[in-house]
Parts: sequence; structure tokens; C-alpha cells
Amino acid sequence: MSDTNKELKERLLSSRKNGFDRIDAAELAAVNAYCKDYMAFLDAGKTERLCAAEAVHLAEQAGYRPLKRGEALKPGDKVYVCNRGKSVLLAHIGTKPISKGAQITAAHIDSPRLDLKPNPLYEDTELAYFKTHYYGGIRKYQWVTIPMELHGVVALTDGRTVTVNIGGDDGDPKLVITDLLPHLGQEQNKKTLAEGIMGEQLNLLLGSKPISGEGSDRVKLSVMQLLNEKYGITEDDFTSAELEAVPAVKATEIGLDRSMIGAYGHDDRVCGYAALRALLDMDKTPVKTSVCVLADKEEIGSDGVTGMQSAAFDTFMEDLCEAQGAALRVCLENSFCLSADVTAAYDPNFGDVYEKKNAAYLNYGIGLCKYTGARGKSGASDASAETVGYVRGIFERANVIWQIAELGKVDAGGGGTVAMYMANRNITTLDAGVPVLAMHAPFEVVSKLDCYETYKGMKAIYEAE
Repeated sequence: MSDTNKELKERLLSSRKNGFDRIDAAELAAVNAYCKDYMAFLDAGKTERLCAAEAVHLAEQAGYRPLKRGEALKPGDKVYVCNRGKSVLLAHIGTKPISKGAQITAAHIDSPRLDLKPNPLYEDTELAYFKTHYYGGIRKYQWVTIPMELHGVVALTDGRTVTVNIGGDDGDPKLVITDLLPHLGQEQNKKTLAEGIMGEQLNLLLGSKPISGEGSDRVKLSVMQLLNEKYGITEDDFTSAELEAVPAVKATEIGLDRSMIGAYGHDDRVCGYAALRALLDMDKTPVKTSVCVLADKEEIGSDGVTGMQSAAFDTFMEDLCEAQGAALRVCLENSFCLSADVTAAYDPNFGDVYEKKNAAYLNYGIGLCKYTGARGKSGASDASAETVGYVRGIFERANVIWQIAELGKVDAGGGGTVAMYMANRNITTLDAGVPVLAMHAPFEVVSKLDCYETYKGMKAIYEAE
């Protein structure tokens, strides 16, 4: 290649590089330090309730305080609202009036899991089980024969709430869903992956030791006695309980080079933590008010009082606006939102469902997604060219390593985020997040470098004028 063509190629053609070829030793150390903290956050926040509590704990350590409706807010103030213990909204008040808009990141902190049914406890052939109803888009066959733990709350009729943790502490017993042995699995092997394990087979094994004495359901009674002794609950109390079964696994480094993190709940706590941590790490008052939203219920459509479609976000923003005498509609139309959700990382084991030129790759940084959705972009907000250009400019000025990608091949499937719900509020919005291998599995994998670059990207958004 001639020198002229080489110069022309370098100037005109895209030349994305692996992020490890672009960072120095100092930034690599920052990557590892950040990811160590992120792994601790994951282990502390196995459910949306636990995650919200940990977010509030970190925020208060960083000087945030609960927002009091009607109070005056001045530049530099740091406030938050915890919505029913399941979602968190935070704001760092900027020097510009909020009528000029806010810089918003919106992530979700719920993840696919197994919820206990309202009447979950039963015994069959002297084995006790909990019946479950899966939450979110899971591949059911992945959730059998792995250790599980149970977290949540039981609301009693006297107004008290009991916190439940089974399997979450060192030394605790775990739960499991059994599968059929291969010696007797000939008929099961003929089924599709979707049919091999059915929803009603996702039953958690609780115990096998019967209580002494006569009568039926002695194993069930023995289990209920143990629960009553520890938590003071009866079987009827399951009616008003929210108990979630999640993988009993801690976040761990993956690969001989320790370049990746394996864990449950990367989707979307990897972006939620980045958005939160970037806000908490701001060392000066932003120009525009910075807002972080950690929402619930995204995996089932963002409905409900703690989901992104609820009025909770609008109420929070209206309270901020009223504190400065601004109109909410004016603030929203001048705001920008980075919808911070994960995207699919290219997996060469399943390369036929990806389009290589438009896939996200591990170690190439935060992935921008102009649109998500399915088929003909159904369910996408489809950001404008100006919006993508705006974010590109912010990232490049802040030396954020980024890439742009689609979820997979056209018509191969699809998925959505909270982006359209923010855009429907007349907020300029773009999707961006960490590429994930084995998304929605009980154990997902991300790149450490991508985690850190996503944090850098969130911080750059907050600091933009």
C-alpha cells in the first residue's frame, strides 16, 4: 500500500481497536479497582430491593440526603428518593437552572429470576418444594441443577415486614431445582430447548426430613416449622410475601488473564452501578442538574409503580422543577437521557445470529445502540442522527472507548429497554451499555474494560454542558 493510500485509509476509514491496545498501565489499574468495587456491589444486591438498599447506602456515604418535597434546592445539593424500596432516583443540582434541562442516565436494577407463587409450599412423595413463577425472559433449562438462594420480604397482617435470607450467607444451606438423569431422558431429549424444562417444573427442593410423629405432609410441616422458628411466619403469610430465588453464586473473575467478570445480574446492574458510581464520584457541581434513575420492572415491561412507565420519575423531576420555579415540560424537552442498558456481545460459538459489522465486541468499550426493538425496529425510540452525534462528541472529548452496535441480525429476535419510555416524555434519548455474553442466563459474562468505559461514559454525560 502506498503512503498516500495508507494516509487516506487512516483518515477516512473506521479503525476500531481492542481497548487493551488503547489504555496505559494507569488506566488498567483504574479498571481493576473499579471492577473490584462493582463485584462487591453485585454480591450485596442480588435482588432489586437489596440493590436499591445498597445504592442508598452508597449515596448517603457520598453526601446525598432524602429529598423533602417543597424544599428549596441550590447548586451543589445532592438528593435522592427511594421509591417503595425497589427503585432509586438521585439528583446532583447543577449551576444552570433546571429549566435548561438535566443530564439523565436511566438504568434498571431488576434481573430475571424465579419468584415464589402466592401458595408455594407443597409436599410430594415425602419431598418438600416451593413452586415458582419465573420473572422476565429466561431460558428455563439454564435454571436447573444450580445452587439457589432466596431473598425477599414477608408482610404480616400487623404491619410488620420480615426480611428473608435463605442461602445468602456463608454456611447457609442452598436450594436447587432438579433435572432428569440422562439414563431416563430419551423422551426429554426429543423436545426443543424451550420445552425440555417447563415453567411448572421449576420447583425448588426444600427438604426431605419428616417431622416425628404421625400424619400427612410431615416433610412440609418440618420445613414450615423451621421457617416459623427463624422468621415467625406461617403458611398463610406467603400470600403477602415477595420472595425471589436467585443463583447462589458470587461475582468472580473469568479467564486466566482475569479480564472478565462472571456473575448473576449483570443485566442491568452493570449499567446501574456505572450510572450510580459516576454520579457519586463527581467532585464538583455539574453545569446541568445530573439525574440517575435506577428503575425496577424493566424485565417485564417497566409497568407498575416502581417501573419506568410509572409517574414516579415525573413526580421526582417535578419536585426538582418546583424547587426552582421551573415548568416540568420545559425541563424535559431540554434534557438528555442515556438509556443505560446492556447489549449483546458477539459470541463466536453462536455467530450465525449476529451481523459481524454491526455487533458489539468484548473489550471495545461501551456500546451505543441507535435503536433496539424487534423486526422493523418495533419497540424502539430510534435516536436521531443529531443525538448519536452529540454523544459521540461527548465520548471522544472525554477519551471514552466506545462502539456502536445492533442487538443481532435483522429478524433474528430483538429486545427493548427503557429508552422509549424516556423518549415518550419528550426527552432526547439514546441507548448505551455494556456488551454481555450469555445475557439473561443465571451466570453472565462481561469485560472489565467495558465496565469501566461505561462508567467513564456516564460521568462524561453528567459533566456535559
